[in-house]
Amino acid sequence: MTGESGIGRRRVLVIKLGAFGDFFLAQSAFSAIRRHHAADHLTLLTLPSLAPLARLSGLFDEVLEDPRGRSLGAYRRVRRLLRAGRFDRVYDLQAQPRTDRYFWLLAPGPWPEWSGTAWGASHRDQYPGRRKVPVIERYTRQLAPFGIVPDAAPDLSWLDADTSGFGIAAPYALLIPGSSPGRPDKRWPVERYGALAGALAARGITPVVLGTAIEADLARAIAAACPQAVDLTSRTSVPEIAGLARRAWAAVGNDTGPTHLVAAVGCHILGLFCDASVPIHANGPRMVIHHRPSFADMDVAGVLAAMDALPPNR
Repeated sequence: MTGESGIGRRRVLVIKLGAFGDFFLAQSAFSAIRRHHAADHLTLLTLPSLAPLARLSGLFDEVLEDPRGRSLGAYRRVRRLLRAGRFDRVYDLQAQPRTDRYFWLLAPGPWPEWSGTAWGASHRDQYPGRRKVPVIERYTRQLAPFGIVPDAAPDLSWLDADTSGFGIAAPYALLIPGSSPGRPDKRWPVERYGALAGALAARGITPVVLGTAIEADLARAIAAACPQAVDLTSRTSVPEIAGLARRAWAAVGNDTGPTHLVAAVGCHILGLFCDASVPIHANGPRMVIHHRPSFADMDVAGVLAAMDALPPNR
C-alpha cells in the first residue's frame, strides 16, 4: 500500500485539542484529510473527553489522548508521543501557542512536515487577522497547499442513535440554554427560554431541553415556566443528541458545544449570538445566526419569528 505521491504508507498526525463544539466545527477538515490520506496511517491527537467520539467516527486509524497538563512532565509525555509516532506530516488544526510548543518539543529534530503556526514549521500558516477568519475558511486556507479541500458542511452520518426510548412525540423543538461554565455572557436569559418554550407548546410543539448537569437549574426554570417542557439534561449521550436533532422540528441554542453538534448533523437551528460570541465560527448546513449586540435587545417575539422562518427539519 502506498500513500501520497506513491512513496509508501505515510504516518500522518492531526492535532485538534479544542472543546466539544470545536471538534464538530473541524469535522469537514478531518474528512478532507482522511480522503487525501486514504492509504496512509492517520492519527488524531485530541482531548481525552473527545477521544471516544473520534474513534466512533472511523476517520482515524489511531487516536492519541493529550495529557493537557502544563507541567514539565506533561510536556515530556507529549514529546514521547510525538517522537514515538514517527510522523511524516503533521496538520496542527489547533494552531495555538500550546501546540506551537509541540513543534519545538521535537528539537533537535528530525522534524516532520508541519502545517501550523509554529515558527520554523515547513508549512507555516500565519497571517494577519488569522484568528478572525471564519473557521472553515481558516482550515481551507491552511490545507490548500496540500491540495486538500474541506467540504462546505461536515458529514456526520456516522453519528446517530435510536431516541424512541425518550417517548417524545413529534413535533418537538430542541432548546439549548447553557454555555461553558466560564462564559455565562453567552447565555440568552433563561426566563426568555421559558417564555419561548411556552409559545412553542401553545402551538403543539414540545420543547425539549438539552444540556449537562451544569444546565439542570436552567432546565428546571424552563419547566417551571412551561410544564410541557421535557428535561433531558444529563440524560443524553452525544449520539442521542444527534439522533434527536435529526428528528426535531427545529432547534434553538446559545453559542455552546451541543448547539454546534446539532447544527453539524443538519438540523434547522437558530443560533443565538450576542457580541460575547463570534458568529463567523458557527457552522452547519442549516444553521441561521440570530445576532444582537446585547441579549438585552433580543426578545422572545423576535426569536420566535426567526424560528418560524426556518424551514421545517423534516
